[in-house]
Amino acid sequence: MEHPPKVAYGHLYVDEDGISHQQTCHLTEFEMEAIQPAADPQWQGRKHHDGATVMVTVLPVGWIGAWHENPKPQWIITLSGAWFVESMDGVRNEFGPGEISFGEDQGCATRGGRTGHRSGTVGDVAAVLMLVQFDHKRDKITPCRFR
Repeated sequence: MEHPPKVAYGHLYVDEDGISHQQTCHLTEFEMEAIQPAADPQWQGRKHHDGATVMVTVLPVGWIGAWHENPKPQWIITLSGAWFVESMDGVRNEFGPGEISFGEDQGCATRGGRTGHRSGTVGDVAAVLMLVQFDHKRDKITPCRFR
């Protein structure tokens, strides 16, 4: 029998001191079930019903944004191109097509001119990203909270 999948994602979060950090996490809680009756079973991950807005954004070639927080907790799925995110602790991660990140750095302090994170494109093509923003943030932020 096939084992449940393990899907990596980067989690950008803020600690109790208001400093943003990044950690590689994994979605691991999948069940083999049909998405609706009569459909063949497939691996289904845990569902979250927080209310969300979905959008596509395009970061132009050479774009580097100013330091800022994510407006809301959001999944960021790279559709094409590549981009980076740098957290206040100096960690920089790059994401390419098919890679995902979860941005949850709301409530950061400002240290040395940095608040939250900065991001930008990598390479010589625009980065096309799909964002799935939750309508509400959690009272307590913990790294790797999605399983």
